[in-house]
Amino acid sequence: MPQDDDHAADDRAGEHGTGGHGARRGNPALTSRAAILAVVVCAIALSLAYPVREYIAQRKEIADLRHKEAVARRQVDELLQRKQQLGDKSYIEREATRRLHYCRPDVKCYIVLDGSGGEGRQAQRGGPPSRPPWYETLWRSVEAADRPR
Repeated sequence: MPQDDDHAADDRAGEHGTGGHGARRGNPALTSRAAILAVVVCAIALSLAYPVREYIAQRKEIADLRHKEAVARRQVDELLQRKQQLGDKSYIEREATRRLHYCRPDVKCYIVLDGSGGEGRQAQRGGPPSRPPWYETLWRSVEAADRPR
């Protein structure tokens, strides 16, 4: 069957005055229809390039903003938890005792002065000496300011 189709195509070509058997008119590599199609495809591609690029950039920006929002929400949750802690009287008392060496009137507190405390141990280990409490540093600066020059 394919041979019959080839002969029919040759006969039609012959009717249009192309000559003999197999002497078809040669199609150029780029016809005007193909050139117009290529121009249209390029125009469509160029017209879509900028919106697609903007779409991708906006999607990335949205993802970044969602990440920042999640971080901010975590920070808010941590701050709310910290606020709750600071509202708890027992927590404040523990922190005052631990940080400021505060002692309530109904509790007996002891301070060991024999030198075998934390400062002596760190000096023996060779580690850096611990910093004095903030109030001691403050008092030293006040004394230094009072000295005559």
